[in-house]
Amino acid sequence: MLPRRRHESVVRRLLRQFPVVGLIGARQVGKTTLARSLIAPEKGPIAFFDLEDPPDAARFADPKLALENLQGLVVIDEVQHCEGLFRVLRVLVDRPDNQTRFLVLGSAGPDLLRQSSESLAGRIAYHELTPFRADEVSSAFEDRLWLRGFPRSLLASDEAESATWRSAFVRTFLERDLPQLDIRVPAARMRRFWTMLAHYHGNRWKAAELSRSLGVSAPTVNSYLEALVGALVVRKLTPWYENLKKRQVKAPKVYLADTGLLHTLLGIQSDAALLGHPKCGASWESFAMRETVRILGADWEHCYYWATHRGAEIDLLVLDENQRRGFEFKRTSAPKMTRSMHSALADLRLDRITVLFPGDKRLRLHERVEAVGLRLACSQGLG
Repeated sequence: MLPRRRHESVVRRLLRQFPVVGLIGARQVGKTTLARSLIAPEKGPIAFFDLEDPPDAARFADPKLALENLQGLVVIDEVQHCEGLFRVLRVLVDRPDNQTRFLVLGSAGPDLLRQSSESLAGRIAYHELTPFRADEVSSAFEDRLWLRGFPRSLLASDEAESATWRSAFVRTFLERDLPQLDIRVPAARMRRFWTMLAHYHGNRWKAAELSRSLGVSAPTVNSYLEALVGALVVRKLTPWYENLKKRQVKAPKVYLADTGLLHTLLGIQSDAALLGHPKCGASWESFAMRETVRILGADWEHCYYWATHRGAEIDLLVLDENQRRGFEFKRTSAPKMTRSMHSALADLRLDRITVLFPGDKRLRLHERVEAVGLRLACSQGLG
């Protein structure tokens, strides 16, 4: 497994600041592997529990009894299997003489987030572990990352083995993992819905269309979407709205969080098939967007897109205290200024727009618009 130094550094820093740190992420992104690499150099007492292991699960029938006498670093994997654990952690970390730190790992299902927000407010910090990013892999794996996604899929010996792993992941996720997160939807129906989402990838969310196709109500379809968002396998990009004299789009966009899973659900197993598929552009857009958010160190909750009903649009809008930045993602060797960019600069008062495209060049398109090759951005940043 490739080392993930940046994530290790972040989690270590959080463990120095908070008594409880939640390492969350979708299944099979490497949370357990990262946790074991974190505890390897630790000199003090260490305890590691896996709540999918029957002996450890039996000990946590009474979590307070299992934890109250431990010191040092305590790692608890698959925390969603222990109801009420966070209430016990609150009691333990609030002890005047507490010297124990807790690293809890789990898929970020609805119950997990709800329990921690109610019981550990101000005591817990979260870090989301995602599939590999471009800056975490060598040049030998760089071209495979977009196609394959997840770590074990990326590191498979060939395309067939990678495709087999991803297919098995989808089946296991639907049949076992979602029910463990208390998401009770028949696996066949959720697979059909997830596959529909793959075909909507990068488009605006239209619950009515999908509800008609599935034969269920729009609220039910919305609940399916929220379940996959909560399990961190789908992302919603919020629309930005300005007080303009223009009709603006108010529906979110939906993206599968991992392009490898996207390609599996679309039936894509090779580079050649990907490059010839109608969703190739949308897939690369989401891959480049994910890398951009990572480079900026931005929070997805503060990322938006903007569009008007007359066709003006900006793929990604990131706001902070100092500036407004827009980003466009174009799978082309020769990016150009567009009417949408001119409109976004004027209407949104953007400080600048960056166009990400494949390659390692930097081009000036306008006084406030620059095109940057994604490979160059990953190695040198976006400024």
